[in-house]
Amino acid sequence: MNKTYCPSLTEYKRRFSREVKIGDLPLGGLNPIRVQSMTTVDTMDTLGSVEQTLRMVAAGCEYVRITAPSVKEAQNLLEIKKELRKRGCTVPLIADIHFTPNAAELAARIVEKVRVNPGNYADKKKFDVIEYTDSSYAAEVERIRERFRPLVQICKQYGTAMRIGTNHGSLSDRILSRYGDTPLGMVESALEFLRLCEEENYYDVVLSMKASNTQVMVQAYRLLVQKLDEEGLQPYPLHLGVTEAGEAEDGRIKSAVGIGTLLEDGLGDTVRVSLTEAPEAEAPVAKALIDRYTHRAQEAKPIRPLPDMEVLARSAELKSEEDFAAFNARATTEPSDSPINPFQYFRRVTHEVLNFGGANVPRVLVDISRLGEMEYADLRAVGHLYSAFLDKFQMNDLGADYVYSGRRPVPFMLPNGLKEVVDYAAWLDAGQRPDHFPVLTQADYAVATDKHPELNFVFHNLASLTPAALDQLRHDATAVVILYTDNAHAMPEIRRAFFELLTNGITNPVIINRQYPELTPEQTQLYAATDVGGLLLDGLGDGVVLSTELLPERPKAEWLQTLDQLNQLSFGILQAARTRMSKTEYISCPSCGRTLFDLQETTAMIRKRTDHLKGVKIGIMGCIVNGPGEMADADYGYVGVGKGKIALYRGQEVIKKSVPEEQAVDQLIELMREDGRWVEKELVEEPVVG
Repeated sequence: MNKTYCPSLTEYKRRFSREVKIGDLPLGGLNPIRVQSMTTVDTMDTLGSVEQTLRMVAAGCEYVRITAPSVKEAQNLLEIKKELRKRGCTVPLIADIHFTPNAAELAARIVEKVRVNPGNYADKKKFDVIEYTDSSYAAEVERIRERFRPLVQICKQYGTAMRIGTNHGSLSDRILSRYGDTPLGMVESALEFLRLCEEENYYDVVLSMKASNTQVMVQAYRLLVQKLDEEGLQPYPLHLGVTEAGEAEDGRIKSAVGIGTLLEDGLGDTVRVSLTEAPEAEAPVAKALIDRYTHRAQEAKPIRPLPDMEVLARSAELKSEEDFAAFNARATTEPSDSPINPFQYFRRVTHEVLNFGGANVPRVLVDISRLGEMEYADLRAVGHLYSAFLDKFQMNDLGADYVYSGRRPVPFMLPNGLKEVVDYAAWLDAGQRPDHFPVLTQADYAVATDKHPELNFVFHNLASLTPAALDQLRHDATAVVILYTDNAHAMPEIRRAFFELLTNGITNPVIINRQYPELTPEQTQLYAATDVGGLLLDGLGDGVVLSTELLPERPKAEWLQTLDQLNQLSFGILQAARTRMSKTEYISCPSCGRTLFDLQETTAMIRKRTDHLKGVKIGIMGCIVNGPGEMADADYGYVGVGKGKIALYRGQEVIKKSVPEEQAVDQLIELMREDGRWVEKELVEEPVVG
């Protein structure tokens, strides 16, 4: 199986793509990664659309997309464009098309680029399972191609670019019937259209594979690149995005997990972050993700490349450090046979160590070692709420599993469910307490004779995973590795270390450790979601510990606030990567001119009523285009179907078709109650601090 999907797994090399001209701002090739977003104002509101576009451009948008759900909106794109040009704004405009080929054909004569969704464009989406013969399937494909051909010819004539944008949730019944709800189905849906473009000698095409599920999204983009190469098609530019990412912290984390993972491997030519917020709030997030790679190649330290299979076979003969050094020197820099399947999720097989590895969810560890003298109330920062009135801790789904206290163990009994990690010397000095678990440097671990009988943590990086160290891990069923790096090219180096464990048959659980000194909370959020989330999407990692650096003289309150942010960020990343569901997930679209209600206000209202439901996924969609298909793996859906009218879904099945908006949230809750998924929100006493 060909697993190659990026230029290198160990160096930062941006994938070279074909340059596509979009107005006066080309995309792909040697051009920088571009930022774009989409208006939310009704397209028939010319001045409103113009004013919002100007705000978006001021915020950093280089392309602006505007919905054209019918011919009248497509016609009005001309008025919007005229007014923008009159005001000196030359930003390229993109028409967003779903069900209306005639609107696309008109828009292609006006704007610089059109976006079509192959699942909706002249195809059917009724959630029907259809049995196709090869001949009937081919006939249906040809019918769609003939409906699509006029648009291709118009774009070619007018010099208009096109994005063929597959969405996971809007695959046609035909694609679903043959390929299922899979990344392969997403890729094939786009390739059907792309093959026709090439037949017509039309190459100004951009491709996207968007999904709300980050695992599916990343797998689909990777598979797309591999299929383009396999079929000998042009290396078209990629538009990156996680659709319906949501709002606030969760939306940013989810976007970074999906988009950042691909950027790490050099994939992507333009980025749109989809937040349920004003569109001008999206561009700074996209730019922050992109800017991390501006000097990545120069800042990164060389990573030991993956060995080819012949060299790997010889590695079994390594007996000494000298052999190991020689092995590194022989290792090839050519694309390697990855030990994982990058197109399908499989969690790395590990043996269980206490509650790490095996079938356990990834664990969260928080470093509290610099807090100083600890009090009960301080544990609120790691999600464990202490009630002075009841003199007990209250359970919390976002409570850390472990705290690292360093050389100063916590001076009181910890709540049930929270365990403590201490430095090895402190563990020895305290009499090797069974309720404390030691963490050792690799040097200490190599010679230690006294260890905890159940669980020992040991620090490692790629360089320390020598044959001797690997052999010691192989024979220690109590060891959990804390894997770290100081390389700017962090995620690939840690992934490379995981590959070392995999190819050597090491099954010890691994905690991913990332440190972010001198970064803003916003940067830490995006960078950690990228670094840790990218590994989790590949099935790598049994826990996470994040840390940042504050000056020692900072007040304790600032440390507590930082720890609270890092703890919540850790759980947010695990949830966004679909590896540990600990809170309600909202799959909410970012709004556009099609939206039939105030998405931000409605999302906030639904969140207020339901955010205590652990692991429930709720889709909140402004219109039917972003309806049952787009919220493909939501448990429940809230979809605008008309002014003041809401449809409620269970999965992809509509349960109530036209609910008055003022009653819709109550009826959504009633639907959950009928399914046994509803629990009342507990009144949690506010912990007393101090």
